[in-house]
Amino acid sequence: MSKKSDSGKELLPEEHEKLLKSLKARFEKNMNRHEGLEWADVQAKLAANSEKLWSLHQMEITSGEPDVVGHDSKTGEYIFYDCSAESPKGRRSICYDREALESRKEHKPKNDAIEMAAEMGIELLTEEQYRELQKLGNFDTKTSSWVITPANIRKLGGAIFCDRRYDTVFVYHNGAESYYAARGFRGALRI
Repeated sequence: MSKKSDSGKELLPEEHEKLLKSLKARFEKNMNRHEGLEWADVQAKLAANSEKLWSLHQMEITSGEPDVVGHDSKTGEYIFYDCSAESPKGRRSICYDREALESRKEHKPKNDAIEMAAEMGIELLTEEQYRELQKLGNFDTKTSSWVITPANIRKLGGAIFCDRRYDTVFVYHNGAESYYAARGFRGALRI
């Protein structure tokens, strides 16, 4: 399994090779997500960022199917989102954040979205990013995904999530402490 180096997190050689192979195949299969970008440029950026590669691996092993969805011309960074058809299987049945998790008296989920994303080195999608993703395909037609919740909503105990039904992207609310087998979260990573 992945190991931690003195400087942070890194992959074993076989994990590194397998991940790059998967990322390249997904990149080539889904060119509509990143028109005008070249895999060689992405791969060069990945080679220079081993900790970010570790985060992509975490996205991959939790069934997120990360893929390039853009390039920031100002910073030179490539933008990866979880592009699995449904909310990543390895990140479901979790509440929104640590405060919500600790507020549950019984039947606590194993984790929360905000902390899990931080441990993986990624960020939850915002509502705007989620809507951008939905322009690239049909995602979460059977599941839903927590997204970054505005502070005023969270302060009142709520959290928001999104999904796609009836060919429309919906934004909903729930108590932040709620969790469901069909709700997880999607992440973003800039490299």
